[in-house]
Amino acid sequence: MIRHAGAFALLFPVFLAIAKASTFTIANNCPYTIWPGILAGAGSPDISPTGFRLEGGASYTVTASPAWSGRLWARTGCDFDGAGNGVCQTGDCGVGLECKGRGAQPPATLFEVTLGNGEAEDFYDVSLVDGYNLPMIVEPQGLDGGCNVTGCTTNLNSGCPRELQVVDGDVVACKSACGAFGLDQYCCSGSFASPTLCRPSYYSTIFKSACPRAYSYAFDDGTSTFTCKAVAYTITFCPTFDRSRRSNGALSNQPPSLAKKQDNNLVSSSMRQTVSSHLLLVAIIISISRYFGP
Repeated sequence: MIRHAGAFALLFPVFLAIAKASTFTIANNCPYTIWPGILAGAGSPDISPTGFRLEGGASYTVTASPAWSGRLWARTGCDFDGAGNGVCQTGDCGVGLECKGRGAQPPATLFEVTLGNGEAEDFYDVSLVDGYNLPMIVEPQGLDGGCNVTGCTTNLNSGCPRELQVVDGDVVACKSACGAFGLDQYCCSGSFASPTLCRPSYYSTIFKSACPRAYSYAFDDGTSTFTCKAVAYTITFCPTFDRSRRSNGALSNQPPSLAKKQDNNLVSSSMRQTVSSHLLLVAIIISISRYFGP
């Protein structure tokens, strides 16, 4: 009897871990603010909040029930008022700060997951099928430590083909070929709606070469979907950014393109002041020379 009780005591933490909900910790390692969005799949309850502001260097943890299914992404360049109304430069869900059952407007880098129920394993991936806006890495914490890290740490915006670029000052996102052209052969739809007929394209190969573990097109399952039984996931945006290089400790609220516009405005203002000073000095010199001249 005592022997059985001891065995139960050893197994109880495992049963508890299997039965309890999973957590998603969203970490912003970018040098600017992002606005994560969360969309529950059909039949899954919403995770609250469905959208929120996350400063550079901060993290936030939400909890999902067993068997929950959905996706998570980051929005950039957002401008919301006090009531949560506004729009974002990339990843906008179209309804304000909280996404309330609405997904990301492509292009956006997506974390997709279906949590297992009971002893069933989770299925998870990072997808570029809807395009790309930010680098992301997903690190599951498994019961046995055997979960695969996945994601896309490369800055695809810097090498995005011109015909896929979303430009607002700089390249702020990179469309998928499906999003850019809408053709069945890129969208794996219509007469191309099967793995045998919809094959990797020139554009999806660019994504796959840069991010081998991420989905590059709709039927890229073999090297992009992972399974394990995880108790927690950490989703980090801009994972390779070196925050120690920010010598003054100041972080921007804006992504590079918007920050650059502000910097350009400051530079232009400084140049105008310098030119005005030079013109004033020339005028003074001319006046003096006329006064003392012959």
